[in-house]
Amino acid sequence: MSRLFQKKSKKSGLPPGTPAYVGEKKPTETRITIIEYDKENLHEKEVKTIEECLEAKESSLVTWIRITGLKQIPLLEHLGKEFKIHPLVIEDILNTTQRPKIEDYKAYLFIVVKNVDFTSKEIESNQVSIILGPNFVISIQENQETILQPIIDRIRNNRGIIRQMKNDFLAYAILDAVLDNYFTAIEKLSDKIEVVEDELISNPVQDTLHEIYHLKQNLIVLRKSIWPFREVVSRMERGRYTLIDEKLLIYIRDIYDHSIQVMETVETYRDMLSGMLDIYLSSVSNRMNEVMKVLTIIATIFIPLTLIVGIYGMNFRFMPELEIPIAYPLVWLSMIIVGSVLVVFFKRKRWI
Repeated sequence: MSRLFQKKSKKSGLPPGTPAYVGEKKPTETRITIIEYDKENLHEKEVKTIEECLEAKESSLVTWIRITGLKQIPLLEHLGKEFKIHPLVIEDILNTTQRPKIEDYKAYLFIVVKNVDFTSKEIESNQVSIILGPNFVISIQENQETILQPIIDRIRNNRGIIRQMKNDFLAYAILDAVLDNYFTAIEKLSDKIEVVEDELISNPVQDTLHEIYHLKQNLIVLRKSIWPFREVVSRMERGRYTLIDEKLLIYIRDIYDHSIQVMETVETYRDMLSGMLDIYLSSVSNRMNEVMKVLTIIATIFIPLTLIVGIYGMNFRFMPELEIPIAYPLVWLSMIIVGSVLVVFFKRKRWI
């Protein structure tokens, strides 16, 4: 349940805009990489201070300041002061439970999305924050994930059109890379659902119920991430922000279509798991009914036999049948006949 409702009590009592890390995971070390590029030029370096980022800020090239890890809070505060980023934005960057959103601060756009990955057992969600400025993009990742490495490779090898486009296209490429991970996670989740489905049909056990419940939790986490992601992309498409070129809208619409596809797939899997849960409960109920039916038939057969035994087991002094020499085998014969007749009757009724 803690994965669905994360605690935010660490910020209780703090004034708005106070930078404080909020999250379930331990923050990783902070690294800063700067990539500057255009059609002809490419410069890449790792820096230690924000002052080195300020030099790149004034560059005529597209500047990508990539920050991974949220351990050094003072460094992020310094970044906010030098780039004139609102304290509430820095607060949201450090709050890894932040709901995905987009906010227009006129001088820059602030975007928060969730990157997801399906490990061997569950969906893991990590925050990616994007600040889109006039000639720069700042991306801040919660940890040292490599989800943006394909974009870096395309820039280095000059593949595609990314080197020919502006910084708004870079922001789009980051969102597209994050969304691609949703498809990867869904494929892994789909394989897991198929395994549980086969187990459910062949031999449902108590562990099957636990697996279904765990998969439903994963889908809830996935749904909580993709729904607001779709809202972010929708607002980018309809917002007509000054920092986003109209030529980019066709690409943003493509992301929007993909986010809808992810949402529909998640809803489909949710319905499938609900159906699987119903099938499991029905299977358990049918199995119990079969057991009860067998026990009821056995009890029904033995009721008249118990009656016969009970009658002749009474210790009355005058019982005429007790004086007959063949009374004992006759009682046994009558019991066998009664039992056999009941068995034949149940078979004709197709109860057994």
